[in-house]
Amino acid sequence: MSTTAARARIRRWEPRRMVLALACIGSFSVVMDATIVSVTLPDLRADLGFSPAALPWAVNAYTLAFAGCLLFGGRCADVFGRRRIMLIGLGVFTVARVAAGLAESPATLLTARAVQGVGGALLMPVTLSMLTTTFVEPAARARALATWSAVASAGAASGPVVGGLLTDLAGWRWVFFVLAPLGVVGMVGAIMVLPQHISGPNRMRLDMVGALLVTAGITGVVLAIMRSAATGWADRTVLGALLAGFALIGVFAVHQRFWSAEPILPLDIFRARSVSSANVVMFLLGTGFLASPVLLSLYLQDVQGYSPLLAGIGYLPVGAAMFLGARSAGSLTVRWGARTATMLYCAIGAAGLLCTACGIAVDASYLWTVLISGTILGFGTAAAFTPITVAATDGVPAERSGLAAGVLNTVRQTSGAVGLAASSAVALSAGYAASFGACAACLAAACLVAMVAMPRR
Repeated sequence: MSTTAARARIRRWEPRRMVLALACIGSFSVVMDATIVSVTLPDLRADLGFSPAALPWAVNAYTLAFAGCLLFGGRCADVFGRRRIMLIGLGVFTVARVAAGLAESPATLLTARAVQGVGGALLMPVTLSMLTTTFVEPAARARALATWSAVASAGAASGPVVGGLLTDLAGWRWVFFVLAPLGVVGMVGAIMVLPQHISGPNRMRLDMVGALLVTAGITGVVLAIMRSAATGWADRTVLGALLAGFALIGVFAVHQRFWSAEPILPLDIFRARSVSSANVVMFLLGTGFLASPVLLSLYLQDVQGYSPLLAGIGYLPVGAAMFLGARSAGSLTVRWGARTATMLYCAIGAAGLLCTACGIAVDASYLWTVLISGTILGFGTAAAFTPITVAATDGVPAERSGLAAGVLNTVRQTSGAVGLAASSAVALSAGYAASFGACAACLAAACLVAMVAMPRR
């Protein structure tokens, strides 16, 4: 290769690498924030006077707002432009983090956490949209998505460890302060790198009625799922939230089909086989896998007697396997196609979950239940997200890239809430082995659906 050609290639790749770095900053911050706070709960209760009923909402307020607003955030990226929404999302997220760290009452902290969730919902879809519109070649897109997934996996795995260390050494407030500088770096990078123009051929409008309906509907369903783990499905507040959520989603679907001139979720996006099948597989994968880190952490603490910090450290090998799996998934997705790669990785994840279910017990060794079985399930399941994401965004036009990202992330987040509620109920009634067995069945079903429904290439 000549010197001139090499320089031209470097000039072509540097802006794309900056976009990838920005996307990774956003995904790392959002995913890490979902896990880093869990180990601070005892200190929050002691310092701010949280009641036992209100304490879990230090985590749930973020999760609920994040899940409810993801579809809205994805469409905002299409309508108002990725640069603007990236800046707004990072700004809201960072300011809310600092406000949470400065909180002097439970109400202030919970409000800041909910605002963080809204900022994360704006931020997460736009990071994926940035990649799918910047990396248009299939091989480059797969590699970029693999890196993006690997960084997100690293954020999820390192959250409890970093949170435990900061809480022990500097106090719980630094759990919120620690990522604020990264948000500032991301905003400066977005100003420097991302173009200012609105994406799409024409300026679109945001369907506010549709946005309110779908946000309220998803929030109601997720709220019911989250509360069901503690109160049961027969509780009136759970049933009320669930029925109201489904009713609002039904009205939203009618509004999108018949009443909205520019729907926030054009239903014809699901006519693409790759999009519809990938979202079904994502739901099954999320239901089976996203609860497993919580289950493993609870098993290590409740059954094996680990401290929260030691449980977080014990989970690190699984996190490392998740990073390696996600990082390596791009090349295999390019070589074999999204369908075959999804089948393979879901099968590996199912095998790891099944091994955990078979070996877990009060006297089981850490070597088998976490170090071996856990790394197998972590590698396979984390790697599966890359080919599924490739399929879910394949062939989607640039003006709908944020929408496709918002739909996929909404399915992923909702499936995680469903999986956590269901697996927790199974663990309480039948034990951890049965719960991990149910998770393995979900991964096996994801493999089967991918084989039957996803396009071959």
